[in-house]
Amino acid sequence: MKADKTAMVRLLKTARGQMDGILKMMEEDRYCVDISNQILATESILRKVNKEIIRAHMQSCVREGLKQGDEDKIEELLSLFEKMNKG
Repeated sequence: MKADKTAMVRLLKTARGQMDGILKMMEEDRYCVDISNQILATESILRKVNKEIIRAHMQSCVREGLKQGDEDKIEELLSLFEKMNKG
């Protein structure tokens, strides 16, 4: 992986901690809006990590694949973007 692995791992650990917090909030019957805000914050971190991983993939794997004539890299990205837009 060509993305900044240390930064990505740190962000994912933060998201994992937020998920643990969300579970605890659910178990404690906390206010729905507070829970929803935490879910949105976690989603934001995951989107940021995914964006960075895709960026790094495009700059390395896709670029290299296209140089070698691997047109499947374009289809792979299009499929990924389609999945991202379904959510």
